[in-house]
Amino acid sequence: MKSFFLYAITSLFLSNDHCNKKAEQVKYRGRLEIAGICMNYTIKFLSGEIDTSQISTSWRDDVTGKTYTNVFALKNTCSFPASIKQGDEFNFYIDTSADKGCMTCMAYYPKPPRKLSIRVVEK
Repeated sequence: MKSFFLYAITSLFLSNDHCNKKAEQVKYRGRLEIAGICMNYTIKFLSGEIDTSQISTSWRDDVTGKTYTNVFALKNTCSFPASIKQGDEFNFYIDTSADKGCMTCMAYYPKPPRKLSIRVVEK
């Protein structure tokens, strides 16, 4: 009986310790490929391991005719730093928290069908 209680108490401490550890976020590297009008941004995935179903592995910009690989459209446009310009590389996390709506203009520029909300971070 003592061994059962010892086992139960040990299991509780171990499981509680496991619950308190935060899941580590995976940091990715990207580049702003297209800074389209009204935040119609296309970002190229440069490094890190990602499920390819989350990005467009091949996408053609109908305006320029250029084909891009491993890209996605920016979903959370209002939280993207204005300091990042087309061609700039940056680190980011995928942000699965609720997307906060914001006002953007209605002009359109083509972008990939796959969209991700991201949070840009320092190197």
